[in-house]
Amino acid sequence: MKRQYFGTDGVRGPYGGPVLTDAFAERLGFAAGKFLLAQSPERRRVFLGRDTRASGPALLEAVARGMAAAGMAPVSLDVLPTPAVALAVAQNYAGPGVMITASHNPAEDNGIKFFLPSGLKLSDAEELAIEAILPTAPATAPAVVLPHLDFAADYRAAVGRLFPPGALAGWRIALDTAHGATVGTSPAVLRGFGAAVTLLGGAPDGRNINAGVGSEHPEALVALVCQGGFRLGVAHDGDGDRCVLCDETGALLDGDEILTILALHALRAEKLKARTLVVTEQSNLGVDAAIAMAGGRVCRTPVGDRYVMERMRSEGATLGGESSGHVICADVAASGDGLVAALMVIAVMRETGRPLSELRQQLRKFPQRSSALKVQEKIPLENVTALRDTIVALERELGAEGRVLVRYSGTEPKLRLLVEGPSDSIVDAALARLETAARSGLQVV
Repeated sequence: MKRQYFGTDGVRGPYGGPVLTDAFAERLGFAAGKFLLAQSPERRRVFLGRDTRASGPALLEAVARGMAAAGMAPVSLDVLPTPAVALAVAQNYAGPGVMITASHNPAEDNGIKFFLPSGLKLSDAEELAIEAILPTAPATAPAVVLPHLDFAADYRAAVGRLFPPGALAGWRIALDTAHGATVGTSPAVLRGFGAAVTLLGGAPDGRNINAGVGSEHPEALVALVCQGGFRLGVAHDGDGDRCVLCDETGALLDGDEILTILALHALRAEKLKARTLVVTEQSNLGVDAAIAMAGGRVCRTPVGDRYVMERMRSEGATLGGESSGHVICADVAASGDGLVAALMVIAVMRETGRPLSELRQQLRKFPQRSSALKVQEKIPLENVTALRDTIVALERELGAEGRVLVRYSGTEPKLRLLVEGPSDSIVDAALARLETAARSGLQVV
């Protein structure tokens, strides 16, 4: 059965739009509370965090009202990165956790993510079960007085144990917090290690989250690093569960490069659990080649960090992630964490004495092109004849030297197209054919 409201990473959409309203959030909170309380009746307390969007307080309170009506005991964590909410749940043996965020989306969007008492995200089956309870949710719920827990200091302390005090003395780091949830955590942690931090995107006003800054818009970070003197640049998304890096020359590193650096370093030290790296179908084929050459293996999952975590658990692996910058270091973090990912790469730089511009050369990417087309309706791809036939033809032509990936975004009204192949010209031509076929069968806006 297909989920109606949940996407790749929770429920997400324009605040005040056809789905994401305070009334819906209240009902969703009730349904989630009923389901989760039935799974763990002894765990009634639930932690709720949010990013810096103007709509965050109202949505957090709406979800809290619904969960309280279902019998839960909600506690507000206020503004906090998503990985900190997951850590609060895991460390305090609470019930579930909730994060109010639309991640890298613009400020007018928002969303709701749920965490199990283990700190893991919900499975598809659990999301379906919650949706099945939604029709029974009351139209309104009584107001609730929310107790507040200041967990930011606990999160900073937990991450601050990864290095000894003063470990980054003499390091200049450019940091972009996207006017988002990491503004009160990442700068403090890095400065606590002795780094000199130059901050971008550090003045949230409720409307500027991800606006020309952060992991989706790293241009200002690149320009700053190119001025010289920085060891690296780090850019988070709005809720801090991902990052992209910038080496000392101003060149960007995505999640594939970060994961390859970490996996190869761990393989050489015989510390990569199960000698396995877990990535999604979006990752470049060069990752597989680099890891295989070092004696490891790569497992692939559908797009979504929760699918990565599920596969990591089944494989006994502790490292995985996405090309978008979600990196899960499960031996040191409860979930994907952009700050932890950056610190793990910095650890490799410290241990090897090699700059990031050199470490990144370990991944030789296959030529790859991608695009995203905004669509009015997500028509099943098997019903878009021209696009389906073009995919089949391209897969036959590329054979083992490339691949084609076409999917709808789980969080936005977009069709995502990706092609890898043996040369730039072949990949460019293939992507153009895909776009033409998509436009002929879909209403692209």
